[in-house]
Amino acid sequence: MPPLEPPLSFNPAGIDLDRRQGLTRQLYEALRLRVLDGRLVSGTRLPASRDLAAALAISRNSVVRAYDQLYAEGFIEGRVGDGTYVAQLPTSKTAAKKLSTKVSTGLSTGLSPALSTKREDLAGNLSSKVIHSPALERLQNNHLPSPPSGPPRAFRVGVPAFDLFPFDVWAKLNAAFWRKPDLQQLCYGDPAGDERLRGLIAAYLRSSRGMQCTAEQIVITSGAQQGISLCAQLLVEPGDAVAIENPGYRAAGHAFAIAGAKLHGVAVDAEGIDCTALNALNDCRLAYVTPSHQYPTGVVMSLVRRLELLAWAERTGGWIIEDDYDGEYRYSGAPLAPLAALDRSGRVLYVGTFGKVAFPALRLGYLVLPQAMVDAFTRRRAVDVRHSEVSTQAVMAEFMVAGHFQRHIRRMRRAALSRRNALLAGWPANVPGMGSLPGVAAGLHLTVRVESLAREAQLLAQARAMDVEINGLSSYWLPDSIPIPDSRAGLVLGFAAVPEEAIAQALARLRKAWQVG
Repeated sequence: MPPLEPPLSFNPAGIDLDRRQGLTRQLYEALRLRVLDGRLVSGTRLPASRDLAAALAISRNSVVRAYDQLYAEGFIEGRVGDGTYVAQLPTSKTAAKKLSTKVSTGLSTGLSPALSTKREDLAGNLSSKVIHSPALERLQNNHLPSPPSGPPRAFRVGVPAFDLFPFDVWAKLNAAFWRKPDLQQLCYGDPAGDERLRGLIAAYLRSSRGMQCTAEQIVITSGAQQGISLCAQLLVEPGDAVAIENPGYRAAGHAFAIAGAKLHGVAVDAEGIDCTALNALNDCRLAYVTPSHQYPTGVVMSLVRRLELLAWAERTGGWIIEDDYDGEYRYSGAPLAPLAALDRSGRVLYVGTFGKVAFPALRLGYLVLPQAMVDAFTRRRAVDVRHSEVSTQAVMAEFMVAGHFQRHIRRMRRAALSRRNALLAGWPANVPGMGSLPGVAAGLHLTVRVESLAREAQLLAQARAMDVEINGLSSYWLPDSIPIPDSRAGLVLGFAAVPEEAIAQALARLRKAWQVG
């Protein structure tokens, strides 16, 4: 007679759960960590949710929810009739390196002059200068348009449902700050930003993203774009190679090009940036990515690809700039763990923003940095602005402490989902030369493919004539991209900027413009 299988197919010893905190999140993080550090290897069978719940003395629902999140992120997989297993994931072939106490980029000679630890060197090396680079010249010849201004309308990209922002609450908090301001806050402050706000951001990222960060790792910025620009200024020397997604966020490419970078556009497929192509770039030590919801294709980077990207950074001594511009918007399950939460060797610089959950004009963002980089980034930012505007940070801190921020995120996610559904339900069908709408599991926009650049231009012109704002996918590619020109064609539509009624009206105008039923 064969031996009986033990009730648990792995030993849960060491999973110590604090009953005062969320059990689902704790279990999810404990299992995820065991997969990442190799204690749960690919192919390990996990116990049934009921068995694991009994072993840990917690509710089965907590285990089911933790498993669901691990499924969503690709850590585990189900086999029909055979249970749940750890997914087949890449393993690191290099031992984790101990980070030096000196900031090193791994680029060129290893250190941008701007990262000197001597204050006099810092001032000299960061003097204003005009960088001339072939990449910048190509981008300037292919003009980067300014963000659209004026009131939001369908289908503007990059704009949240800020018509739902609680401006009355914000006004009261702002008035309370100025009614009796703390005089100390009105003096020159910390260039890294308001200490209280940085602590609240760190706590939010720990609970919502699983990032093990502290207030000391955070630098407040004037929006995500300033965070990207700071990374370009400090990590790039003229002639350094930088990998960016292609198609991708053009303003990021401009920031790196202004710093003198040689841009490598790396293709994006259904799983995110092509890591095979990235590994073939022997001169590249810096990559900019949007893994939570690729801009503009909308692809969510798979877990396998995330681990491959982290392994690339560890192997090359490179850096990853992770732009999590709309990570709050995921319509099934919790937001996926960002690269920064999976990073085991301190190679990820995380860019966050409040603009996509509040309103773009707020101009409030942040960087989460490896500890060794914080001082250099803080001093570099002080050269530009000395320190951040005070009241906005103080009011946002109060907004978060009072619980308004989390409530507002939930409201915004519900609104974006409803507006997404309105667009999907009313989209004109069978438009000649246009592909079908994709599934939209995250973010604030979607992209639909078009058969040719000529057809893209025609559809955009017809939409503009009807006062409907749509972006062409072709405008997001680097000017010297290799793909066949017509493969770059498509339409990029934001769906969160206006209410459902305005979406329906815009769709009716599009049907008329495109002459479809």
